[in-house]
Amino acid sequence: MNLFKKIREGLSKTRQSLIGNIREVVGEAKLDDEVLENLEEVLISADLGIATSSDLCERMRTRSTREALSGDGVLKALREELAVLIDETKLSHEAWKPKDASEVDGPYVTFIVGVNGTGKTTTIGKLALRYAQAGHKTLIIAADTFRSAAVEQVAIWAERANVDIVRGEMGADPASVVYDGLQAAKSRGIERVLVDTAGRLHTKVNLMAELEKIDRVAKKVIPDAPHDVMLVLDGTTGQNGLAQAEKFRESIGISALIVTKLDGTAKGGMLVPIVRELNIPVRWIGVGEGINDLVAFKPELIVDAVFGSDETEMLQDSMLEAVKRAEEATTEWSDFDAIP
Repeated sequence: MNLFKKIREGLSKTRQSLIGNIREVVGEAKLDDEVLENLEEVLISADLGIATSSDLCERMRTRSTREALSGDGVLKALREELAVLIDETKLSHEAWKPKDASEVDGPYVTFIVGVNGTGKTTTIGKLALRYAQAGHKTLIIAADTFRSAAVEQVAIWAERANVDIVRGEMGADPASVVYDGLQAAKSRGIERVLVDTAGRLHTKVNLMAELEKIDRVAKKVIPDAPHDVMLVLDGTTGQNGLAQAEKFRESIGISALIVTKLDGTAKGGMLVPIVRELNIPVRWIGVGEGINDLVAFKPELIVDAVFGSDETEMLQDSMLEAVKRAEEATTEWSDFDAIP
């Protein structure tokens, strides 16, 4: 299955809900102030965020002075205006491209953090397999010493991916496990290290402080570690995900996001404000439970997936062009030497 089709199918609930509500609000009416106000409410309810929804409606208001907009013409215009907003944001992310692992002196260390129930441990397993498939010598550090099930789960993934794992005893100090794991990574010539941290509520000060301790200890072994801190968000939580991201960023700093469970929610619009309002890039999205259902985030494809319409030939052509671009850019995992 190509990248676009996977994203589009994963976000089908978001697309069906949003397009249906927009058509109900707009109908064949002229795009006047009342319709724009109702349209803004629909966009906000789809978790595009207040700022993005307001910006989109202002752009539509300006555009309606130059051309008559109604029916599916509104969908087409919304899609185009959102693409402009996303593209502007994407350009600002150019400086945030992840380092090439080969440019790092020693293992490339990634902390995976998040609240309980986001799919964090499963995501780590899928990432480990991806890295292994790309030819990177990978190690998982199971630093979630509070849940035996978490350690066993990540151990299963490590075995499945045929990668190394370092784990501590139940109740052990997570920072000490990370210390031992990074020492092992250096001695074994590991290229990629994934650190599985315990799930924690972003409102629990003591648990957030523990993350800061893990960060300090990691730097004792590898001074520039971690090279990435990726926060896993549950896509079904909608706008609450933004609050989580803000708190984690304040505590340990977040370099990128992974948004999971987007196949089971109509709240996929949350991807837009996460990128635009928090200035944190989304690196991966989860659109299913399968091993290949963790896919690299492509902002231009998200626009097509959310606003695409099988009934509009022009949008079909645009989607085919997007697929072609994506397939040309992501043909093999070996292309991702600087894989996020």
